[in-house]
Amino acid sequence: MRRRAFIAAFGGALLPLHALAQQRMRRIAVLTSYREDDAESRLRFAAFRQGLQEQGWIQGQNIAVEYRFAAGDSSVVRTAAAEIARMGPEVVLTNGTPVTRAMQRETSTIPIVFANATDPVGSGLVASLARPAGNVTGFTNYEFSIAGKWLETLREIAPRISRLMVLANQSNASSAGLLRHIEGVVSSLGIALQVEASADAGALEKAILAFADNGPGGGLLMLPDATVLVHRAVILRSVEHGRLPAIYPFRHLANEGGLIAYGVDASDVFRRAPQYISRILKGERPADLPVQNPTKFELVINLKTAKALGLTVPSKLLFTADEVIE
Repeated sequence: MRRRAFIAAFGGALLPLHALAQQRMRRIAVLTSYREDDAESRLRFAAFRQGLQEQGWIQGQNIAVEYRFAAGDSSVVRTAAAEIARMGPEVVLTNGTPVTRAMQRETSTIPIVFANATDPVGSGLVASLARPAGNVTGFTNYEFSIAGKWLETLREIAPRISRLMVLANQSNASSAGLLRHIEGVVSSLGIALQVEASADAGALEKAILAFADNGPGGGLLMLPDATVLVHRAVILRSVEHGRLPAIYPFRHLANEGGLIAYGVDASDVFRRAPQYISRILKGERPADLPVQNPTKFELVINLKTAKALGLTVPSKLLFTADEVIE
């Protein structure tokens, strides 16, 4: 062997393993229930790409990312999950509990990192938060107790609420858990509860308007679920037409006209998820990476919507808000 070739070969052998790994293109996949053209979806995945870059992964240079957008259709989620499993990426990022469960049913070997899933233990995604045990780990968004905070905040701004409509996907195990907590809270407050679980935009519109027409004292709460969120334009329009005070789980819904939003910073979760993806690509196992809880919550109040509803926002609530839209 020539001396120069020998030095090059020997020098390459001295590189750290993770440096060698990053010299070749790595393959990951993303499965989400959002639409590809959804503005919020674009924001979240921009944060995801930023998080990848912070970990040293540049799309098209040392990492290839395949995206699958299901647009709130559970059958598309199942089909896409099976397709991704056949592709055999090194890691899959999923969004939300139902999507993660669909992916988990397709593979027990490909590592899965979830973003914004609720109750991963109760949903069967992991054995425990500290020791996930299988091929799934990730980042949660809510504990069930947040339902009490949603109702407390809504009643601060609309104290005369005596009826509550909850928009939920009851096939989502985390929504079912939140509903059980809500049932206990509304019972103690003497509030009548109505659950609307339709995944059809037209049915949601009719249900919201009929609820609003039933008389005064109505309020609305949307639970976090991509199947419901894809219809948010119809929901926001119907809530405005029915003059219902409502609270939502993500800040962008207040930016789009909703009265109040309180919940986790979803984009921040997507920015953090690449930390685990990077560690898995460098050889760590999902089973050894504890599930992480959210670190950043936001309260956003739309004063314009409050005034349109004839509601006065308490100064205490305004003071604690992260953003007030005027």
